[in-house]
Amino acid sequence: TLPEKKMVFKGFVTNKEDMNKLMLAPLIRYPLPGGSALITFEKAKVAQRIIAAKEHVVELSYGEELEEHDRCRVRVQAAPVELLLPSALEMRLKRSSRSILVSDLPSLGISDESLLDKLELFFSKTKNGGGEVESREFLDDPGQVVLTFAQDGVAEPLIARGRIQVLIGKGKYELKISPCMNGDITNLQLQPCCCPRTVLLSGIPPVLGQESMRDTLEIHFQKASRGGGEVDALAYVPAGWWGVAVFTEDVALSQP
Repeated sequence: TLPEKKMVFKGFVTNKEDMNKLMLAPLIRYPLPGGSALITFEKAKVAQRIIAAKEHVVELSYGEELEEHDRCRVRVQAAPVELLLPSALEMRLKRSSRSILVSDLPSLGISDESLLDKLELFFSKTKNGGGEVESREFLDDPGQVVLTFAQDGVAEPLIARGRIQVLIGKGKYELKISPCMNGDITNLQLQPCCCPRTVLLSGIPPVLGQESMRDTLEIHFQKASRGGGEVDALAYVPAGWWGVAVFTEDVALSQP
């Protein structure tokens, strides 16, 4: 019943690459009890074959000259590795009024502390647009540093410049200045996920030294005749010890 009226919608178009992005990279610490090992194969089908067999008899003495009664064997159990991965994440972000994110840092072959000192020295001078630096710290990415100033009003002009020529030692380097965002997780949902290439081995008795047992397990499980395949990584914790394995985005494995 409303009269016809022409409408004009105004706006702008931007590329997806130009939008702010929040990247979530899992870094999961997995406790590894004593008498167990994590073994990651290059191919997922090998891991699934090892898990399906459930129990494996590992030969500890591979010398062909040994008699049958001199050979030593142990039974180990194979099971899948289940991790809890984020399925949904909601964060409340707040822009810091006194902090800046400095990136594109050069590789100068000096210690992190020395580089922080040089950055603080440059950004604490008012002639460079800075002010008194209250704190400085490296992020997990070694190419990024957060500088926090003691007073308000220093960070915003630097952020507006975007890039700045910084004198470090005897050279000048163009660094990127970005706003520093602080976030609080408001909602986090997790779901179980099986590692496709990694197997948990348990029930390993302490009959060999740590290095010898690790080598023996790798030799056994890389043999195609025993259902194994090429091993990408292996972490072993002897009985009586505890270890922590770290899983990253591609479900790789690092030594505990």
